Amino acid sequence: MGEDLTRLLHGWRGGDAAARDRLLEEVYDTLRGMAAARLGRSRDQRTLQPTAVVNEALMRMLGGDLDWEDRAHFFALASLKMRSVLVDHARARAADKRGGDVAMLTLSHAERESGEDVEYDVMALHQALEQLAMRDVRAARGLEMAYFGGMEQRDIACVLGISVPTVERDLRFARAWLNQRLS
Repeated sequence: MGEDLTRLLHGWRGGDAAARDRLLEEVYDTLRGMAAARLGRSRDQRTLQPTAVVNEALMRMLGGDLDWEDRAHFFALASLKMRSVLVDHARARAADKRGGDVAMLTLSHAERESGEDVEYDVMALHQALEQLAMRDVRAARGLEMAYFGGMEQRDIACVLGISVPTVERDLRFARAWLNQRLS
């Protein structure tokens, strides 16, 4: 599907509405699965649904002047937009509730590595990622793509223009740094 998706992306960028519609059909379930994984398992404790995250992220993508090269870049951009949606939602909830009902997210890549079910306050995670970016931009971007985008290491390597072993090292560093900050 990678080459077909890239072709649809280029068609969309060229103004082909049919390519855009077909693209959204192809990626919607994947994006929804990514959002569901990030929101965790405690569905009864939150008001934000995976569908709402995906819809809002797609609206932001459709409304902007975006540039992507291929499938990996598209999912990297989608991960950034989903992060933005989650952070905006957490800020609004904190303002409404004065910090009382903060959304929690499951850190999926950490779960795969450690077998643990780790949840973080979305604002704390956002702030920690911003701090990590001040220390190591590439590691922060890689972690963001892995976490919010559910991207594979080879896709992250493609987007960042680095090798897969470098991505692995960056993610190990970023996970350790993030776990230290959030514990």
